Amino acid sequence: MKRILISTILLALTLQSFAQSNFYKLSIGAGAGITQSFTDVRKHDFGLAGYGTLDYLFTPYFSLGLEFQKGEINGGNIHSDPYNRQFINSYQAISINGKISLGQIIDFNYNGFSNKLRGLYLGSGIGVIQNNIKGINRHSLTDPAIYYPGEDTSKDIFFPLNLGINFFFPDRDGFYRYVLNINCQGNITLGESLDGYDDSMQRHKSGTPDIYAFYSVGIKYNFGKLGLYKKTLRRF
Repeated sequence: MKRILISTILLALTLQSFAQSNFYKLSIGAGAGITQSFTDVRKHDFGLAGYGTLDYLFTPYFSLGLEFQKGEINGGNIHSDPYNRQFINSYQAISINGKISLGQIIDFNYNGFSNKLRGLYLGSGIGVIQNNIKGINRHSLTDPAIYYPGEDTSKDIFFPLNLGINFFFPDRDGFYRYVLNINCQGNITLGESLDGYDDSMQRHKSGTPDIYAFYSVGIKYNFGKLGLYKKTLRRF
């Protein structure tokens, strides 16, 4: 009886040790993608942008980090817009983002459908965007006396909302060091400066804040101190 009890305790401890894995606690990444404007200017055009990230991983599926973006947000068309408005915003933005993945919540197995979705995540945060407006038209083509005011340079607070997925790739030691990231980010700004026009509340009231989306693909590299996670990350 005593042997059976000891064997049971040792087996439980062994199973518990197999149910834990090490992971890297820091991650650096970069990528690029397409922006799309959703402002009071009627045409929601596209632009190019790049980004860099630095994240701290509390677990492999729960992180908090910094993101830097630089690129263009475009909108309008001087000829087709009813008010002859158009803009190019050569912006820079920095934000703090928290993200939680499905793998933090569900139990997955390596042969099941859940394994493919464990990197699916949601996230949110807060940041500051530096607007630098170029290529803007402030006069009506039909009536030059009509002037659309606004600032060419400004800063706004914004709130990023993220929906994306990470695909994990192990190094030769079996640790998940490399990550392919696909992300869709909606950014809600507090202000009317994203498109360079601030008369929207008077002449072109839409009732919605200025928003831009950022659709991106990137890679991440995990490194640094190792942490211990309660679930098994590797296939044996």
